[in-house]
Amino acid sequence: MDIGFQKTIVFLFFIFIGILLKVKFKSKEEITGIKKIILNLALPATIFIALLGVKVELHLLILPLLALGLNLLLFFLMPLVMPLMGVAKGTPEFRTARMLIPSLAPGLSSFPFIMEFLGDDYLAMAAMSDLGNKVFVLFFLYLVAMNWHYGLQASDGNKNGTKLKPLVKAMVSEPVNVFIGVALLLLAFGFHMDSLPFFLSETLEKLSLIMTPLVLLFIGLAVKIKKKQFFQIFSLLSIRAGLVLLLSGIFVVAAGIEAKNDILLTIAFGLSACSFWPYAHIATVDSMEMDNKPKNKTFSSDYGVAILALSFPLSTMLILATLNSGSFFVHSFNIFMVALVLLAIGIAIPMVSGLKKKKWSEQRIIDHELKATTTEKAA
Repeated sequence: MDIGFQKTIVFLFFIFIGILLKVKFKSKEEITGIKKIILNLALPATIFIALLGVKVELHLLILPLLALGLNLLLFFLMPLVMPLMGVAKGTPEFRTARMLIPSLAPGLSSFPFIMEFLGDDYLAMAAMSDLGNKVFVLFFLYLVAMNWHYGLQASDGNKNGTKLKPLVKAMVSEPVNVFIGVALLLLAFGFHMDSLPFFLSETLEKLSLIMTPLVLLFIGLAVKIKKKQFFQIFSLLSIRAGLVLLLSGIFVVAAGIEAKNDILLTIAFGLSACSFWPYAHIATVDSMEMDNKPKNKTFSSDYGVAILALSFPLSTMLILATLNSGSFFVHSFNIFMVALVLLAIGIAIPMVSGLKKKKWSEQRIIDHELKATTTEKAA
């Protein structure tokens, strides 16, 4: 069995273990405790190591910009289609999806397969591209989340200081942001992980090792997907994948890329699962709102976990299909064709669901009229 596929099974198995452990974690506070360990220890250590491990190669600097461009295009395009999927504007679910859908988690989803199918050189290119994605998920989405939170607080009549003051306070007090600031400062002075004292680097690496298992276990423990929600999120993720392929196809044609592996890298990276880091921002806002108890919640934590839970297996299947496709995607026509198929699937599901709902409503009206007629005749 392919090693990349085996790694996927391991990741999915951790989620399954989390689902099985639900019977042992009966209170919400216990699951929140795991989330706090992730947000305050494992995630900051992982980000710190990732930033200090950055090796900037000048000839590859275009890659982070391209990845950031993809993030931003998805961020601004998805709100146009989300109402078609039944995700109403201005709702916590809408804001949650808008945070998570444009984000990428290549480290958990695409990197293992890129390394196995395309080799170390392409893995280095993917890692370089991820710098742009990191800027998007760590900085841009954090500012967006806080801006939405304080904007809603102001509309609810909660005016505890100006919007800027609490935003700065939140940025300074969050462990993730503190670790990012320290890492960037050390990078500016030429420090890397090898430059740190052994006890410090070893502690950070040990903390980072628990990140992936804890995140996957947390997803299994926290996920609660209703039938309607499942199809809605599946539609969103199908639309996301279709848009990624459409944008990838446009880029391949515009840049004149003909090398098979370059095309496969472009598609596989873009099809990465949704990132946990935007969910970390959502969880931070949730913990802030737990004390204030606003009328309108900024995000829906449960909806975010559901997106993460479905995103990973779907992305894995699409990435494996892409990397096993041989020279299929060398022809740009095939990229656009698959993109249209995924977009059609994403749009068709809510349409079919809407028709069924309409038919069910009409049947209820007919049944009600028949019942009323029968009652009149009986009278």
